Amino acid sequence: MSEAVGKTTIQTKQSNLNLEDAPLEPTPEIQAVWNNVHQEMRQEFGEAIFRSWLKPLMLRAYYHGTMEVSVPTRFMRDWIHTHYAERISQMCAQSNPEIKRVQIVVVQSAPIDSGAAETTASSAAQEKANQNIREEVASISSPLDPRFTFESFVVGKPNALAHAAARRVVESASVPFNPLFLYGGVGLGKTHLMHAIAHAMNESWPDKTVMYLSAEKFMYQFVKALRANETMNFKEQFRSVDVLMIDDIQFISGKESTQEEFFHTFNALVDQNKQIIISADKAPSDLSGLDERLRSRLAWGLVADIHPSTYELRLGILQSKREKLGADVPESVLEFLALKVTSNIRELEGALNRIVAHADVAKQEITLESTQEVLQDLLRAHDRRITIDEIQRKVAEHYNLRLSDMHSARRARNVARPRQVAMYLAKTLTARSLPEIGRKFGGRDHTTVMHAIRKVEELMSDDAQIAQDVEVVRRALTG
Repeated sequence: MSEAVGKTTIQTKQSNLNLEDAPLEPTPEIQAVWNNVHQEMRQEFGEAIFRSWLKPLMLRAYYHGTMEVSVPTRFMRDWIHTHYAERISQMCAQSNPEIKRVQIVVVQSAPIDSGAAETTASSAAQEKANQNIREEVASISSPLDPRFTFESFVVGKPNALAHAAARRVVESASVPFNPLFLYGGVGLGKTHLMHAIAHAMNESWPDKTVMYLSAEKFMYQFVKALRANETMNFKEQFRSVDVLMIDDIQFISGKESTQEEFFHTFNALVDQNKQIIISADKAPSDLSGLDERLRSRLAWGLVADIHPSTYELRLGILQSKREKLGADVPESVLEFLALKVTSNIRELEGALNRIVAHADVAKQEITLESTQEVLQDLLRAHDRRITIDEIQRKVAEHYNLRLSDMHSARRARNVARPRQVAMYLAKTLTARSLPEIGRKFGGRDHTTVMHAIRKVEELMSDDAQIAQDVEVVRRALTG
């Protein structure tokens, strides 16, 4: 590519280090010009930018009014071209009007002077550099839980799409969709599926570099690099992977600098046809505090929802867990747990672990009565804990709406009426205040919530269908 800059042109290209095409050595005069300009960059752009981006620039050749400088990576070349090349070109022309063009090339290894021995040494150095990158990626990645594999993931209707998409990513030699975006509530299996993908990727594609970490750790690494003036290293590390997996992306909401860096990382990897896999607690369109550009990018590929578990799925998970534990747990106990512990899978499995551990320590058989006694605190808390998020999901399912309609500004009656029903249930089934309820419904004022409650109360006394709808959802939530 090339870009006109007044009378001076910046050009960039990939150098193939062909000795027959090697350009002319720069004269001492041109070398002096470059040395001066290189030092002026430090003053003009600042120490941090100079160290991260401009210090590696080296004068390589000069011919026919073209000054050729080199950088070690393609990404660095593109970044310099976009952000600093025009000014660098002007500085060179001002120092010596004979300089008409500045050309940036990528030289990934030291120039070869002679002999196959140096070629071998260069290849060895490159392999060593690649090995260092792999080690750096491994040091940044979060550890994978050996329990979280595809084999231990119980598939049901609520998670079938997410599971199939995850399998497709692992089994495809190319990138089937980018990114794969998995979302769902707490404890529904997102992290299990993310770990399963990483395990399977490492096994099926050992030559690929897979990086898995939380969004919180991504932010920590970025801030750490900023403070140490090592942003270039950070960029190289994250752009060198074949598969980037970020868990709980919602944690960078409101973090503008981190979002900006992730946005550029995302684009760079997509341009290189590298796989990106993201998880969050909400769909991209429902993630507040994220830049609109980033939300748009996250929705580019396949967005797969992991719905709240059904009774059948919960029972299947408990049966699978019982088999792994090798415990003698009656089917009636599993059915009881699947019926009572509905909040999330993590809590469900924790309940089974508790009753098995208690029976082992007390040397007792597991019965329905002993289960109720061991879990009495959990069962009491679960009986009275209904969240606004759960109410919104149940109402949206009942009226066949999108969850996002509970927070949107849409005023169409087929959306506004169910939203009012959800507000009414939030007030009657939770201890949340009116302002708190309003915030959960797209930041609405408490007077809007009051109006919704009164409206639903009036309709329930006059409209049998509304009264029936409210009762059906209430039973679904409390049963």
